[in-house]
Amino acid sequence: MTDRQHHLLVRGTTFAALGAGGDIRGVPGTTAPDGLFVRDARHLSRWQLTVDGAVPELLTLPEGSLSADGGDGARSVLVPRGGRDEPPAYTLFREQAVTDGALVESVRVTSNRAVPTTLRIALTADADFTDQFELRSDHRTYAKPGAVRSRRVLERDTESDRGGVEFAYRRGDWRSRTTVTATPAPDAVEETGTGARRLVWALELAAHGSADLALTVTAAPHGAPPPAPPPPTPRAALAELSARQREFTDAVPLPAAWPELAAACARGLADLAALQVPARGPDGEELRVPGAGAPWFLTLLGRDALLTSLFALPYLPRLAAATLTALAATQATGAAGGRGAAAGKIVHEVRHGELAHFEQVPFGRYYGSVDATPLFLVLLGAYTERTGDTAVARRLADAARAAVTWMLDHGGLRAHGYLVHGADEGGHADQNWKDSPGAICRADGSRAAGPLAAAGAQGYAYDALLRTAWLARSVWGDAGYADRLAAVAAGLRDRFQRDFWMERHQFPALALDGAGRQVDALASDAGHLLWSGLLDKEYGETVGRRLLEPDFFSGWGVRTLAAGQEAYHPLSCHRGCVWPHDNALLALGLARYGLHDEARAVAHGLVDAAGSAGGRLPEVFAGYDRSAHPALIPYPHACPRESRTATTPLALLTATGSA
Repeated sequence: MTDRQHHLLVRGTTFAALGAGGDIRGVPGTTAPDGLFVRDARHLSRWQLTVDGAVPELLTLPEGSLSADGGDGARSVLVPRGGRDEPPAYTLFREQAVTDGALVESVRVTSNRAVPTTLRIALTADADFTDQFELRSDHRTYAKPGAVRSRRVLERDTESDRGGVEFAYRRGDWRSRTTVTATPAPDAVEETGTGARRLVWALELAAHGSADLALTVTAAPHGAPPPAPPPPTPRAALAELSARQREFTDAVPLPAAWPELAAACARGLADLAALQVPARGPDGEELRVPGAGAPWFLTLLGRDALLTSLFALPYLPRLAAATLTALAATQATGAAGGRGAAAGKIVHEVRHGELAHFEQVPFGRYYGSVDATPLFLVLLGAYTERTGDTAVARRLADAARAAVTWMLDHGGLRAHGYLVHGADEGGHADQNWKDSPGAICRADGSRAAGPLAAAGAQGYAYDALLRTAWLARSVWGDAGYADRLAAVAAGLRDRFQRDFWMERHQFPALALDGAGRQVDALASDAGHLLWSGLLDKEYGETVGRRLLEPDFFSGWGVRTLAAGQEAYHPLSCHRGCVWPHDNALLALGLARYGLHDEARAVAHGLVDAAGSAGGRLPEVFAGYDRSAHPALIPYPHACPRESRTATTPLALLTATGSA
């Protein structure tokens, strides 16, 4: 899904993917489904406007004018199809915005004729309540026994002149509803023969006169609290969002000396504000935490929320406090807590959709991540050290100790000497950040087998142990526990440099396979080791400089795999593409090891990438060399809005000392 194909409007757990003219067609089988989505379900699958039975065409407007979409609201201008000798009889102006659980639209129809005119406006609406997992292009199908959809026309409210239609869905104990209301109320609501309903108005326009429609689509997802009344107009909804965005942007000192980085930070902060999703803490308190990204991951993902909060920590520490508290509330207490759960483990993914509810997908509460647990400890220690606030660390002391116990026991540090993970059938093949099948591979492209010890996860574990030892000593008053953790960390560091270091390449292996053999692909994960401080100074400097060689550094950023290896592919998600958040960790690591020129080179590449992409960093982009391809080449399946990417400019601000 790209902004060139859609308006993508995001607010909390709600997003709308609209066609360029503001319609929703609900075409099945696409890789970028359109619709209004709330809590993992499509609550509006058709939203098509016609005038006198014909679909108006979108005017081609100059860049930056009404049809441009900044990601917050959509505006489009449409006219009837015609030729040069037939000036448009009318102009239709659409404005659309989303708020929590709703789509709000204003339509103005203006006659361009000097005589009175009557126009028949029709809006075809439907809600199929499809789960997002059904819309992915993975050729899977899901049975839905007993599912029933219904529709009913809403009576006209004579006082407000509001009317509309309600769509409902039930399956077993699952209930969802979508309500479409319009002011003025439609003159008729017609059946279409497909389950959709057509709202019809006969608008009488004076000479050069105008008429307005106010439309609201409100979702009532299963299990969600009743939604607050949405703002009356798109502009009111955008005003609310703008106020929230200002709370974020005002907290960050943008670098006047580097306006391109300042612009990337501002765009990212605006996106981050829109991506905040509701969660609850251990005592049921309401929180807002970073949702991972739209369209596919507008929910709490442990690893993503933790990295986002770490990048933003110097500027927005409240994100870290909320993320830690929400993840403590979803921490596993035993194997029965969800797929892949074990006592002390931090959740990877939380889903609210129908398929998760009926356990047809494993992601209701999914613990398939080897690295969220150590990152939880890293963030807890970093937050406490940065802010001086010990209250969160005191409150979450038991959660932190449980997380350490998981790393030592179930995670594998005691038995294997490293954090290890295996493939999860039906879940993630790999359980580190490179979680696509075959992402952990050898230089020749062959897939590593057996329980894997991914390099990056060992760095996180090392940092987690040291930070938790510091908390134990300085906050919890437990020097004995601190000493034990520090000793485990020192042993991990010694083993890692012995077992992972590839002398021939002067570079660490991507992983160890189930037999303890080095997985020898040269990968960007080495930059994560710099961020965590796992390598000694000499090794770290060698690795940092190696990552800026041309086979790794494309000119836009560091590739996930170095070019020239058989495993490399410039359009492979984890075998050659460039991920900004991966580069953010790398840049912070370079700065940690005193490689400031290299950190600035990475930052300049990413800032230029943001400029080439219209001001917003993509989640991931192709690994083609910049010298051969001066325009950034997109990765076709990237999330257009992603919280780690939104905070990557903040990490660059920190890494380069530009704040």
